[in-house]
Amino acid sequence: MDLSSISPTLLIASLMVAATPILLAAIGEMVVEKSGVLNLGVEGMMIMGAVTGFIAAIETGSPWAGFLAAAAGGAVVALLFGFLTQVLLSNQVATGLALTLFGLGVSSLIGQGYVGIKANGLRRIDLGWLTDLPFVGRVIFGHDPMVYLSLLLVALVWGFLKYTRAGLILRAVGESHDAAHALGYHVRRVRLMAIAFGGACAGLGGAYLSLVRVPQWTDGMTAGAGWIALAIVVFASWRAGRVLVGAYLFGGITVLQLNLQTAGAKVSVELLSAAPYLVTILVLVLISFRAGRGGDAPADLARPFHASG
Repeated sequence: MDLSSISPTLLIASLMVAATPILLAAIGEMVVEKSGVLNLGVEGMMIMGAVTGFIAAIETGSPWAGFLAAAAGGAVVALLFGFLTQVLLSNQVATGLALTLFGLGVSSLIGQGYVGIKANGLRRIDLGWLTDLPFVGRVIFGHDPMVYLSLLLVALVWGFLKYTRAGLILRAVGESHDAAHALGYHVRRVRLMAIAFGGACAGLGGAYLSLVRVPQWTDGMTAGAGWIALAIVVFASWRAGRVLVGAYLFGGITVLQLNLQTAGAKVSVELLSAAPYLVTILVLVLISFRAGRGGDAPADLARPFHASG
């Protein structure tokens, strides 16, 4: 095995790219769960974002139109989940699983005519001499706009939840929807807006896969990224900063196993490919031993809200 062939600069830069779709989906799901809703359909929303974004980018010739379409597509699918769970009061776990199956099936259907077509992806931002700096230039200043947008989104969500009145209301709804309703807050409206935001973020994450990382449409291309995003929210204890750490940790493991394969590591390819998912399972097992009631999870997470009066 020749480890000298692995460049630390490219490894870290690739890590940030690999983590971006998961980070986008995870930060959106964290907001949803902060409102007291458990949406297990992240995978379905991501794959719908991937296909709608890819189709829009191909038809318009603009990757930005693709990202806008992906956000809209993810939000629409998420609002379907919201209508079923918040208005019709269906079971959140079962509905989320059904949403994933729905997204995988519909995306496969509408994406059939676009298999094998290449899309115009986003170009890296050129900051002149900053981009040319050794190590720092490639790692910090050599990425496409969506990498920076994902980092900005984490900061905005953190500030929103911590310092704004709307963020306080959203957290209050997640902790005790009955108390929030008694104070006059519209629990259902708050949760529907959170669900739409989470869907839009998941859609952006899916579009990043089909427009930047590949860039082409492949059936089932999310490959479990939505489930990883869900695990990261738990790993992060529902905190924005830790979501960033968790997403970059998973991205790092993903990129490292690819580099180890290239370097000729004497480990089976199957085991290396499964490493990111094995680490995720290990993290969840370790978290399950934490004391307390569900860690830092919102008290009313996954509990249906029945408005009275």
